[in-house]
Amino acid sequence: MLRRHIVRSMAALAAAVTLAAPVAYAQSYPTRPITMIVPWGAGGGTDATARIVASLLEKELGQPVNVVNRTGGNGVVGHSAIAMSPPDGYTLGMITVEISMMHWAGLTQLAPKDYTPIALMNLDPAGVTVRADSSYKSLDDLIKNVRANPGKFKASGTGQGGIWHLALAGMLKDLKLDNSAVPWVPSNGAAPAMADLVAGGIEFVTCSLPEARAMIDAGKARPLAVMSNQAAALFPNVPTLKAAAGSDWMIGAWRGVAAPKGLPADITAKLGVAMKKIYDSKEYQGFMASRGFGTIYADAKGFEQFMAKGDADMGNVMKSLGLAK
Repeated sequence: MLRRHIVRSMAALAAAVTLAAPVAYAQSYPTRPITMIVPWGAGGGTDATARIVASLLEKELGQPVNVVNRTGGNGVVGHSAIAMSPPDGYTLGMITVEISMMHWAGLTQLAPKDYTPIALMNLDPAGVTVRADSSYKSLDDLIKNVRANPGKFKASGTGQGGIWHLALAGMLKDLKLDNSAVPWVPSNGAAPAMADLVAGGIEFVTCSLPEARAMIDAGKARPLAVMSNQAAALFPNVPTLKAAAGSDWMIGAWRGVAAPKGLPADITAKLGVAMKKIYDSKEYQGFMASRGFGTIYADAKGFEQFMAKGDADMGNVMKSLGLAK
C-alpha cells in the first residue's frame, strides 16, 4: 500500500511539473542575452529602428539585446539567419517588407509564413514627389497628363523590381493605366533618385516621404500624395492617394519584430507585451518622430494578417510586371 501511494504521488508530481514547465519557462525567460538580427546594413532605417527597439527591450526584459547586421543577397542572408535559428526566444529579427517580395522574385523560398510574428512597429508609405517648380500642382493633374502622354513621364525611386517600383506599378494598375505609361528609371535608392528628380532627369519619384524629406525641406521638391489610408505625420497636409486620385492602392516599407517559426506561445506573448510597452513609450515615439519614420502597431495576429495581405498584393503587382518567377 505504501509503495503504491509513493508511486502515485511521484506520478502526480511529475505531471504537475510537466504542466507547469511552460509557465515556469515563460516566467524565467530570458536568462541570457538575446540577439536581434538585422538583414540590412548599419546606419540605415531598419538598423536604426532595430537599435532603439533593442535598447528599450533590454530595459523590459533585464537582459542585453545585441543587434547583429547580417547583410547580403538583397536581404536574403539576414532573413534566412532569423528563420533558421532555434525558436527559443534568444534570436529575434527585424524583418522587412522584402520578405513579401523575395520569394516572388525567386531569390529564396522564405515567406512571411516561415516566422513567428511578434509585432509590427513601423510603416513608411510610398509618396509621389515632383520638383518644387513642377507645373503639376496635384496628383490628379499629373495623372491626367500621364493618360494624355503615355511614355513621356519617367519615374524612379529604387532598383528594378524594388519596393518603390512596385509602388508605382500598383498605383498605375489601380488607376487603369498600363505600366508602360510611366517608364521606370532604376536607381541605387531613393537619395540618388531624388537628386535625379531635382536635376530634371525624371518627372517624379515614388519613395517614402522620410526619404524625400531632405529635398522637400530644402524647397527643391514637393510631395503630391501618400499611398496610405491616412495622412503622414511628417507631412500632414499631403493628401492620401484616395483623396488625390481616387485610388485605394496602399503600399509602404515596413519593419516588424519576428522570431523563427515555432516560438512557444508563452514566449511570444511575453515579447508581445514588451513590444507594446516599447511602442507606446515616449522614447520610441520621440526617436521615430525625430527620424521622420512612421509608426504603426499590430500585435502578433494583426502582424500575421498584415503580412499575408502584403504578400498577396506584392505577388499580384510583380506578376503584372513580369517579375514573378
